[in-house]
Amino acid sequence: MTDDIAQETPDAPRKRPIWMAFLPVVLFGGLAGLFFYQLSSGDPSSLPSVLIGKPVPEFDLPPIKGLERGGKPVPGLSSADLRKGKVHVLNVWASWCTACRTEHPVLKRFAEMKIAPLVGLNYKDTTRKAIGFLNQLGNPFDAIGFDKKGRTGIDFGVYGVPETYVIDGEGIIRYKHIGPIAPRDLERIIIPAIKKARGEK
Repeated sequence: MTDDIAQETPDAPRKRPIWMAFLPVVLFGGLAGLFFYQLSSGDPSSLPSVLIGKPVPEFDLPPIKGLERGGKPVPGLSSADLRKGKVHVLNVWASWCTACRTEHPVLKRFAEMKIAPLVGLNYKDTTRKAIGFLNQLGNPFDAIGFDKKGRTGIDFGVYGVPETYVIDGEGIIRYKHIGPIAPRDLERIIIPAIKKARGEK
């Protein structure tokens, strides 16, 4: 009888090692630490993008109507324009963007260097304000796509303006820079990214 009762009595719960209670906290702390280490040690302006190494999204944007440079209308921009064998630098900007205003002299300097064509994506702007911005500060762009609704910007994965992309001659995105380009970034980051996109050492 005693043996039968012993067999029917459920096993006493096993005690887990005390360290297992702290395992979720330790794992969370480790992941959080890794996240913050990467943010602090890496270049925040070059956050990874799922589009790196992939073709630019398909788009065909009109020009900013009425915008001229050197007495000629500034053309619009399409994805086909970025697949003509030349490395391009694409800058996403807007007249309402304070950081774009800060960055603009650097873009003008880059355009004067004639290292690669500089094209623009005017993001969620108005014609009047975009023209006013460029008339005041100067137009460094060879072509500008007027992305009034921001659809193309979304397809590019734009976090916020300004953003800059280095695109190789086949239309493949090779580098993404988030935030304004500082003067030192031209020599240290942008120009090396252009050379790498060309296959230069």
